[in-house]
Amino acid sequence: MSLHGGHSGEYCEHAQGTLAQVLDSALAAGYETFGVSEHAPRLEERFLYPSEVAKGWSLDRLKDDFERYARALPSLVEEYRGRLSVLRGFEAEVVPQVSYVEIMRGYRKRFDFDYMVGSVHFVDEIAIDGELDEFERALEGQSGLERLAVRYYDTVSEMVESLRPEVVGHLDLIRLHGRRFGSLDSSAVRRAAESTLEVVRRHDCILDLNTAAYRKGLGVPYPAPWLVKRAQLLGIDFCFGDDSHSPADVGAGLETARSYLLQHGVDHITTLVSEGRSLGRKKIPLD
Repeated sequence: MSLHGGHSGEYCEHAQGTLAQVLDSALAAGYETFGVSEHAPRLEERFLYPSEVAKGWSLDRLKDDFERYARALPSLVEEYRGRLSVLRGFEAEVVPQVSYVEIMRGYRKRFDFDYMVGSVHFVDEIAIDGELDEFERALEGQSGLERLAVRYYDTVSEMVESLRPEVVGHLDLIRLHGRRFGSLDSSAVRRAAESTLEVVRRHDCILDLNTAAYRKGLGVPYPAPWLVKRAQLLGIDFCFGDDSHSPADVGAGLETARSYLLQHGVDHITTLVSEGRSLGRKKIPLD
């Protein structure tokens, strides 16, 4: 199972393939549950990615593609019914900073999504997982890596408090570029991350054990071992997320991630299951 992924070239500029091809790959990989969670559109031009600008993508294109995605999901759920449980989700953005809460809540209500993946890709409206020069700009804005990392975790906490997502995506995404600039293991960063875990626990969110970190050369998935152990002690559940951006990504790294969780004291994962018009939870043993 995966609750974070299903990005496709139909609706996401930096993904490949069609959503049906992604779901076919999930079937071929032996999935029983696959949550698709396309990115919500960023509604100001300053948040367009350089690759989107280079291809001439506009804000209207992002909004139209997201609406097409949301409206395509019900028929896909029916098409795969009995073979694959397809859950209709989306991945929230925290921009624009002053209005994202209202926007994301509005998308959820308008399209009646099953669930939300709450992720932070921006800190104070600067992308931290895109181009390296953008990350360097974020570093400059916070006067160094430690303060940026603390601000990142504070932003995750604020997002969880405001949106109450079922799933929190790639908790320590700050590692992606941050590892190039120094240690993310200071006492201040740990305190900030532990405070975020307390917020996650309080709102009963599921943490995304995200295998995209393997593809990006980080060696271990998101979150890092110490965060997994701390979350486990707090009783926070994990789900798998392949964060697939193409059919080839589906299922990548999940077996390694299973061993990783067991190694760090986690003996089950949690998935979302359809219960009429609502979602319940199901714990699945890992051994």
